[in-house]
Amino acid sequence: MVSGNIFHFRKNSWPPEEYINRTTLQLLDFDSGAPPEQAWRRKLNTHASILKEFSITFKEAIKMITLGIRLWSYVREEASHGRRAPIDPFNREGKPLASQGVPLGGMGSGSITRGFRGEFRQFQILPGTCEASPVMANQFSIFISREGGQKKYASVLSPGQHEGIGKCTDQGLSSWGWNLSGQHSTYHALFPRAWTVYDGEPDPELKVSCRQISPFLPHNYRDSSLPTAVFVYTLVNTGKERAQVSLLLTWANSIGGVSHLSGDHVNEPFIGKDGVSGVLLHHKTAKGNHPVTFAVGACETQNVNVTVLPSFGLSEGSNVTAKEMWGKMAQDGQFEQGNFNGGPTVPSSAGDANCAAVSASTWVEPNGKCTVAFAISWSSPKVKFMKGKSYHRRYTRYYGTSERAAEDLVHDALTNYKRWEEEIEKWQNPILKNDKLPEWYKFTLFNELYFLVAGGTIWIDTPLPATDFVHDRQKIEHDTNYGQNGTTDNSFDENVTTSSEDELEYRIHENKDSDVGSFLYLEGVEYIMWCTYDVHFYASFALLELFPKIELSIQREFARAVLFEDNRKVKFLADGKYGIRKVKGAVPHDLGTHDPWHEMNAYNIHDTSKWKDLNPKFVLQVYRDFAATGDVDFGAEVFPAVCAAMAYMDQFDRDNDCLIENDGFPDQTYDAWTVHGVSAYCGCLWLAALQATAAMAAQLGDVTTAESYKCKFIKAKTSFESKLWNGSYFNYDSGSSGNSKSIQADQLAGQWYMAASGLPNLFDEVKVKSCLQKVYDYNVMKVGGGRMGAVNGMHPNGKVDETCMQSREVWAGVTYGVAATMIHAGMEEQAFKTAEGIFTAGWSEDGFGYAFQTPEGWTMDGHFRSLVYMRPLAIWGMQWALSPVKVVLNAPCINMMDRLHESEGSSNESGVRKMVHKGKCLVFPCTC
Repeated sequence: MVSGNIFHFRKNSWPPEEYINRTTLQLLDFDSGAPPEQAWRRKLNTHASILKEFSITFKEAIKMITLGIRLWSYVREEASHGRRAPIDPFNREGKPLASQGVPLGGMGSGSITRGFRGEFRQFQILPGTCEASPVMANQFSIFISREGGQKKYASVLSPGQHEGIGKCTDQGLSSWGWNLSGQHSTYHALFPRAWTVYDGEPDPELKVSCRQISPFLPHNYRDSSLPTAVFVYTLVNTGKERAQVSLLLTWANSIGGVSHLSGDHVNEPFIGKDGVSGVLLHHKTAKGNHPVTFAVGACETQNVNVTVLPSFGLSEGSNVTAKEMWGKMAQDGQFEQGNFNGGPTVPSSAGDANCAAVSASTWVEPNGKCTVAFAISWSSPKVKFMKGKSYHRRYTRYYGTSERAAEDLVHDALTNYKRWEEEIEKWQNPILKNDKLPEWYKFTLFNELYFLVAGGTIWIDTPLPATDFVHDRQKIEHDTNYGQNGTTDNSFDENVTTSSEDELEYRIHENKDSDVGSFLYLEGVEYIMWCTYDVHFYASFALLELFPKIELSIQREFARAVLFEDNRKVKFLADGKYGIRKVKGAVPHDLGTHDPWHEMNAYNIHDTSKWKDLNPKFVLQVYRDFAATGDVDFGAEVFPAVCAAMAYMDQFDRDNDCLIENDGFPDQTYDAWTVHGVSAYCGCLWLAALQATAAMAAQLGDVTTAESYKCKFIKAKTSFESKLWNGSYFNYDSGSSGNSKSIQADQLAGQWYMAASGLPNLFDEVKVKSCLQKVYDYNVMKVGGGRMGAVNGMHPNGKVDETCMQSREVWAGVTYGVAATMIHAGMEEQAFKTAEGIFTAGWSEDGFGYAFQTPEGWTMDGHFRSLVYMRPLAIWGMQWALSPVKVVLNAPCINMMDRLHESEGSSNESGVRKMVHKGKCLVFPCTC
């Protein structure tokens, strides 16, 4: 819930001393036990409020009723086949809470989130599924016995009572000691690490820090794929007696939900190398999915003794009940050493849980310190999609496909986590120590990366082979005329099919040095579509900055997709008409849902082959990545698709001014916001794509194509400015609707990419700054005093554009993108004030509670739409803008005489004609 002071309170620093006693911080300041100076923080007794979901107005409901009926019918049809529809607003599981924290694991091998209060939730082990409810048997607990036995403490390290743990008289979880109040315990998040500090809870004389570490390591394509996480406990005894401290990790044989009750699950103790021991939990999944094996373990040292209980249950009929397990730990602080010799347990019966426990015990001397390390891993070597295809996950390249890989993963995590931390600190410290950056920005920048782990990511081992990529019901078409000597063939001959080995080999060409497999991530956990491309446009800066080889692999897959056609019929729900799934020349909206790569365009609200933003966004991303990496092989490989994508768009230029027009429906990423004629958003993207295509052709030596697109750009720009420029910003569109003159926050999306790619500005500097200042003054500052982000649409009279739900929403990713554009334009103060609204409303203690689940957008009264969403990764576009020049390839200059010619008679208000910045001239004659 939002407190009343969200718009009146400004805080610039969140020092750990405000949350933890300074003496405690000093005591924990060894072996990285103390939390960092800059982090997202919460007390463990903070109330996890229920978030408010969006609703539509009566007018919107009437307008969308036919769409709603068709969508409901489609959802039911998919359910009849045992599948989940990509968009399903009708079936919600539980109430979302403001309780998330840093997720566990690397990328693409499934993920588990640990909430800030200590619960393990958001299980995403199977593709496209998210079991949001916590598995309450999965806990860390502590047992303390002071020498002499006069003082004993036992508690689960998660505060208070929780739903689902049963009655206080049963043999299950309620029999445990839920004694932690959380009043003196705090959580500190700086992705991919998190610290939980128990400042004298439950023992007033014992300070405890739990440090969570996951292998998210930029440019490390091996370790970043590993499904594992480490928990390092730092113990400091401030008392006068020795303390025997036993830490306990309990884990259910479950992949979330009620899967622990499905039966046939087996647990198995293990003793590994280097003192690592624990329990393997072999989980038999349902619906033909491949099995999953968890490993929970700890590292035995000279001072730490590790014991296990391979199996206990949550009901009275169990061989060992949860209550008996707790009693054993409370009495002895450890289990029997002989438990390691028991071998695999009997498979569990349906309806019975099969849980395991690992204990690590140590003595801590008076004023002494000690560390204890646990690790968790989950081995799901094969990922299976709903329509049957299976692939090996990326980590199997290094660990194989054996179920025992989980044991090896735990071992390597416990022996390598210090190196991981060194890599993390080397990456993060230059930003964290930059005093010029606001504190909120630093930790929010890193924390928004949670999505690359918890966004349903799938990372498979190898690029798709040709035989795998070609669907038996698809006609894969390839026109060899694209990109040859600058010529393009805009006749998409449906009778041209390709099956030759040479052409298929071309389509799957990969540079061996850049072989990072294939990577998928969801648009959001509520919008189950892989690599949604219009959203990836915003989010891709994070991958380009941190994992550029993955970013290039995604672009290669979309480049291949441009050149083929899937003729299967699809019903589009907005108008009820039928079309084909994938049109040749059109960039797909997404790579699919239940059969990715083979059944693209899972999105079926609109026919996205008629969208106006996807093709320009493809060209812009490809050029940016080409310029940033300097990878000429990549550029040459995807250039035919660039030419095809651009040629395809010619059909939308209906008055031969080289400028595309929108078609009176929501034909772009704002898929509920209708556009008529030329639009600021799509038109600006198109101008940028024309310039990027000319530049790319020049870089690749294709002079004819470069000259052609340069001329198109000059003509289109003149038309764009004459139709939309009103003296201070570009109108929403050239139509005559009530919102045609609205101020769109995202109107300079194309300019953003020009600046990020090192290309000349699309417009003179005065126009660019005028637009951005207008957005800042109206879309930002007139909404909650600048404490909400940038609203998508604003009327020039200062009232929010209520045309549709999307026009009145604040989109976090768009706001970050606007802020990045401001930074490129030299408006840093406005940029950080704009982006700070997202932090204030979304992440701060006074905000709406969206931390680690940033939604697509929210309304003025704090109703969210689509939690855990891809687009907010666009904050890395800000970092891209702040960093030194990123591009490797210099941009060719457009002839300055052409610039002067096209701007004649269209000077800005001050009469000053500003020149764009110039790069190295490679092709065009230049008067620089």
